[in-house]
Amino acid sequence: MSVEVNQVVEGEVTGITKFGAFVQLEANESGLVHISEVADAYVKEISDYLAVGDKVKVKVIKIADDGKISLSIRKAQPKETKAKPVEHRPVKSPSFPSRPAPSKAKSNDFDSMMSAFLKDSDDRLASLRKNTEGKRGGRGGRRS
Repeated sequence: MSVEVNQVVEGEVTGITKFGAFVQLEANESGLVHISEVADAYVKEISDYLAVGDKVKVKVIKIADDGKISLSIRKAQPKETKAKPVEHRPVKSPSFPSRPAPSKAKSNDFDSMMSAFLKDSDDRLASLRKNTEGKRGGRGGRRS
């Protein structure tokens, strides 16, 4: 008995390549499952899904004039029932308590912290320039 298009048959994986897997079917026939027909998800490595000797159910997609058989594992799987659409309910925006007005103490504290940071930063930068200025190859340094 030979296989026909749209028929689902069982076979055994006989070889794996980077582009697909060869499957031995009944009556000494074999076909190819292309990498895109292995699973519904993206398949980077076929060896992650199949191994030589695995028994698989395949669907015959096409039989070419030269006798080559194209197979699909993903089309042989029963279609899962679609999930019910989720009912969307309007979402109330949360009410946040009003922000307290910024206090003057915090403002002064921040200003003093910022001025201290800028002074420290300027001191470090001046020190760095002083230490690299006289060295050969320093940026914009003097050369003697």
